[in-house]
Amino acid sequence: MPYAGQPKDTPIPPNLDRWNWGAFLLNWIWGIGNSTYIALLMFVPVVNIVMIFVLGAKGSKWAWKNRFWVDEAHFVKSQRNWARAGVAAWIAIPFLAGSLIFGIISLMKGSDAYKISMAKVRASAMVVEAVGEPIESGWMVTGNINLNGSSGRANLSIPISGPKCTGKVFSQAVKTADVWDVFLLVVQLDCRATPIVLINKKNIRIPNSDLGA
Repeated sequence: MPYAGQPKDTPIPPNLDRWNWGAFLLNWIWGIGNSTYIALLMFVPVVNIVMIFVLGAKGSKWAWKNRFWVDEAHFVKSQRNWARAGVAAWIAIPFLAGSLIFGIISLMKGSDAYKISMAKVRASAMVVEAVGEPIESGWMVTGNINLNGSSGRANLSIPISGPKCTGKVFSQAVKTADVWDVFLLVVQLDCRATPIVLINKKNIRIPNSDLGA
């Protein structure tokens, strides 16, 4: 309904009835901004997979119908702005996600739990013999560290590599009175069928394991 005095259901001009990138990229956000609340179906599982394409195909027609537009130029400008915002958002989201992941991993690699674990791995004669030297730690450390003041708990999976072999270090540690204590440290190597257990203070059963030194 673009012009004052026109009927509410005035059809969209054919030259404006085209794929709507703003609706496709921003879906429910675009829907709220364009009074097209059917876009909220994006919150329905399975339906949302189809709805994103429906919004792209029918978004222009729905936006034309559901909002008042001063003229065609006003409509075109608005939808172009939505499209630009959608492109910007899809560029920014991976960047922000990557920055968040990088920050989390950096925090884990900077923790005492990580440093103590890697120091013990590099000091193990059995691991050094199997992996070779130097033993390098990979970037993609996974797991979690939960802190509560002077106490905390860490559960880490650390990729390692050396001249002879690659593998992963699995570490569990607790923090008490600001001091970290690793109570489980297991090295699983790609070149060995059995894991090397460096620390197991709680006597956790680890099938087919070798006690490291």
